[in-house]
Amino acid sequence: MISSDLNKLDFKRLPHVRGSYKKHVIMAPYTWFRVGGAADAVFRPQDHEDLSQFLLQKSKKVPVTIIGAASNILIRDGGIPGVVIKLGKSFASTNFKSNSVRIGAALPNSIAARLALKEGYSGLEFLSGIPGTIGGGLRMNAGAYGREVKDILIEAEVIDSTGNIKVLSLEEMAMSYRQCGVPKDYIFLSGLFKTGRDVPSNIQKRLDEIRARRLESQPITERTGGSTFKNPEGYKAWELIEAAGCRGVSIGGAMVSEQHCNFLVNTGNASATDLENLGNLVQQKVRDATGIELEWEIKLLGLIKDSNLNSKNVSYE
Repeated sequence: MISSDLNKLDFKRLPHVRGSYKKHVIMAPYTWFRVGGAADAVFRPQDHEDLSQFLLQKSKKVPVTIIGAASNILIRDGGIPGVVIKLGKSFASTNFKSNSVRIGAALPNSIAARLALKEGYSGLEFLSGIPGTIGGGLRMNAGAYGREVKDILIEAEVIDSTGNIKVLSLEEMAMSYRQCGVPKDYIFLSGLFKTGRDVPSNIQKRLDEIRARRLESQPITERTGGSTFKNPEGYKAWELIEAAGCRGVSIGGAMVSEQHCNFLVNTGNASATDLENLGNLVQQKVRDATGIELEWEIKLLGLIKDSNLNSKNVSYE
């Protein structure tokens, strides 16, 4: 079991910042699943420079985890060791130009789409169907309704583990299905995206169509974490899950959605262990039925609290 340096070191030994620290923060309220243990600390940087100085000055022994809207992550019941960084309003700006827009990493995808509508810019509509923030979308090359972030990305602004700010081209991002090649310890600050122009009524129509499709096909009003597994090449994950007889299967308070079986749902009293065990069960049933190994799309973070986790894939991100 991994322990945190913040449990050993005086909290005052963390770098001085202009933003804020909070100790022992229960993470469940931050996540769409509404589960998860505590982070040793949450740091909210005031601006880019504040974040840069923190990364430059902090001890290498203190682990760092970045979260956005926490819409596609599962924080384990043992919590997250070290410092969780959560970006705020100063990282959520937009700057529209003639055929592009720079969007801060902390801005929710849905708000980015609505702001583009307001300004009469097209091309970002599909983002309204993707839970989470721009930063998360960059990290996993998020996609929906036939489009992916890489289809509109020009470049991304990042900060590395020692506080250096860099600009990466689309090619340097090395994006592929639901992933990018950027080092895991880089933090996204913003993205520059291609846009078109259209009359607001046309853009609004496309946004309405996407929302209607989501309401019809996804459990977006429940405590869920978005798509649980990536689509294996040549297959759709939900079809494999349904064929394996997993629709509606439950463990504790966790259930495979009846509406869309590639979604796990916290029915009200699930633990993170319930949800992870259910995901592992789905993987096993699909593997037994089809020989295909489903890969988690949801990011699993943090420590195992007890021995009730039936997992072959335990990691401490």
